[in-house]
Amino acid sequence: QVQLVESGGGLVQAGGSLRLSCAASGSFFSINAMGWYRQAPGKQRELVAAITSSGSTNYADFVKGRFTISGDNAKNTVYLQMNSLKPEDTAVYYCNADFLDYGFLPYDYWGQGTQVTVSS
Repeated sequence: QVQLVESGGGLVQAGGSLRLSCAASGSFFSINAMGWYRQAPGKQRELVAAITSSGSTNYADFVKGRFTISGDNAKNTVYLQMNSLKPEDTAVYYCNADFLDYGFLPYDYWGQGTQVTVSS
């Protein structure tokens, strides 16, 4: 059993900042990668940023250096620092974890989502 607990969403004015956190807990062998996705009304869920357990990162083009993803392996926690927020960033942000169970089988798990609203 795995749980992803997200926090840090809220309402912010354009140009402001938010910091999202996602902590994974439960029974698993290892986490290979964690990431953040977002979904706005009427749109498909899209990747925002991801990080591997070794620290490699990937960002969506629309981030353009505004967001930074980081992780704490000891805490099984990933963070997303969002700066220079734009109204287009308004969405529900979901934490995702790719992990291995004790049989070394890969699994994918999602958090419940946290709302980020950026006003203009």
